[in-house]
Amino acid sequence: MVRAIDIHIHPPSPSGRSLTSDPATRAYFRSALTHSSAEETAEYYAALDIFGVLFLIDFETASGVPPVPNDYIAEVVARYPKQFTGFGSVDPWKGRAAVQEAARCATELKLRGLKFHPQQQQFYPNDPRFYPLWEAAQALGLVVLFHTGTTGVGVGRPGGGGIKLKYARPIPYIDDVAADFPDLTIIMAHPSFPWQDEQLAMLVHKPNVYMDLSGWSPKYFSPLLVQYARTLAQDKVMFGSDYPVISPERWLSDFDALGFDEPVRQKILIDNARRVLKLDDVS
Repeated sequence: MVRAIDIHIHPPSPSGRSLTSDPATRAYFRSALTHSSAEETAEYYAALDIFGVLFLIDFETASGVPPVPNDYIAEVVARYPKQFTGFGSVDPWKGRAAVQEAARCATELKLRGLKFHPQQQQFYPNDPRFYPLWEAAQALGLVVLFHTGTTGVGVGRPGGGGIKLKYARPIPYIDDVAADFPDLTIIMAHPSFPWQDEQLAMLVHKPNVYMDLSGWSPKYFSPLLVQYARTLAQDKVMFGSDYPVISPERWLSDFDALGFDEPVRQKILIDNARRVLKLDDVS
């Protein structure tokens, strides 16, 4: 059996650029990982015996930056099927084209979900204009993963680089979607500081809502998050590193220091992700 399943990995783009290419982001996370290719990333994860979920983000409408095609993620997964699976990303503001691309991700590219970053994409998930996208994802069986809470993107820049944190609040923006699309599997990425209590309430209240624990070293988890992960939410939380800004090695080392019982530890590191993402073939 693999050592763990990391459900939150940002691979380098085809040009070799990664999140740690930005000095401000690298300084914020104190990260030293600087792999410049998908090949290096695959070799790194293989050496660690960790299976992972890859994705990038399409925020072209808000930024003017053309996205890396979802085909790239699909190609990397096809090259390294024993190491990775993948999520696509669509820009919600692209309307019908976003819905069509979501369908292509599911049917042609065989990706398992869609990644959204409401702050970078500048949208509220519960805006009815985006409901056709959630309806399509639900019908296609795609998991949707939303960034929640604060972000290292834009940190230290004037005005936070224009990033508005409000878009990534769990209640009401994601909770509304979870209520209106009860068969849509939703993962909230990261401990959702400063709205973590809302996030934990959603885990308990909504059967279709989960969270990953990426973006934070476990040594900084709040006592309440640790308590929920041990008890009420032990079937709803999953390991994610946020590679490359946090290394899976650092995350796992700090997680082990929390002293979780082995059955719960197994759920968080492997079993929950295998069940939620239908990774029955990962061993």
